[in-house]
Amino acid sequence: MQAAVLTRYGAPENIEIMDIVPPTPKADEVLVKVYATPVTTADTMMRRAQPAISRLFLGFSRPRNNIMGTGFAGKVVAVGAEVEDFAVGDRVYGESGLGFAANAEYVCVPANGVIDWIPLAFSYADAATLCDGPLTSYHFLKTLANIQEGQKVLIIGASGSLGSAAVQLARTFGARVTGVCSTRNVALVRSLGAEEVIDYTRTDFTQMAATYDVIFDTISNSSYRKGKHLLTEEGVYMTPVLNFPVLADMLYTRFFSRKKARFDAAGLLPARQLRGYLEAISQLIIDGKLRVIIDKKYTLPEAAEAHSYVDTGRKRGNVVLMVA
Repeated sequence: MQAAVLTRYGAPENIEIMDIVPPTPKADEVLVKVYATPVTTADTMMRRAQPAISRLFLGFSRPRNNIMGTGFAGKVVAVGAEVEDFAVGDRVYGESGLGFAANAEYVCVPANGVIDWIPLAFSYADAATLCDGPLTSYHFLKTLANIQEGQKVLIIGASGSLGSAAVQLARTFGARVTGVCSTRNVALVRSLGAEEVIDYTRTDFTQMAATYDVIFDTISNSSYRKGKHLLTEEGVYMTPVLNFPVLADMLYTRFFSRKKARFDAAGLLPARQLRGYLEAISQLIIDGKLRVIIDKKYTLPEAAEAHSYVDTGRKRGNVVLMVA
């Protein structure tokens, strides 16, 4: 089978399309023929081994698991002897986690891992993105922030994969949403449910007088210290991007401030918890309360090109590799 293999950390050019032996499912695994797999901002950070602390689980000198990608959507083509929930022919989507290997023609995943059936009438391309923006944003907004109806939420990077999902989710939870994005994405973010949209090319949102119960910085383009004056007395600044300033702010606010800085790695949560999130997300899709924004589609041999585009920081919603 063909797979997008990272030969060494660094530039997109370090990704090569190689022919490798297809995986064989273990007794508790399913083998999925991949139809679509996303290229996310998190994927590009892993490609660069950033932040440096990520090498602890990625591999110090070179990637330990060198097939790129974690999200997938496809069709079950084989099941292990102990698998009961899934059958050959099932349309599924999910996340391979630290095993990576999703940017390939086939991927093996545990049947009790982060995997679910694709919602009816949802395309493979749409389903492939659900474990990035929607899953992560759901965890941050619902669990970490515990958003309540009527609260004010500021979403930085509101037009990206996490941001576009976060705007819709926060609005569904009853929050009053303000999104931050560039000029070309203002109309998109407003169409997703943002009550107010700030064009950062024209307005410095950190200089505004408004305050928010939650600031969700989806791209870590700001910081707790830059935005703490925008938080209410017990407001929360959250980001899914780990760095040392975030760690320092989390430690400080834990003991010395009613305002809090928070980070979490949603992908490292227990599979049972993440599957619960997927069920909730699927229901929101069925109810018409959540839709996926796809910016560009590439083929698997164009994986390096897709990474280069995500590196520009200008993608709207999601970028997907169409495999089958």
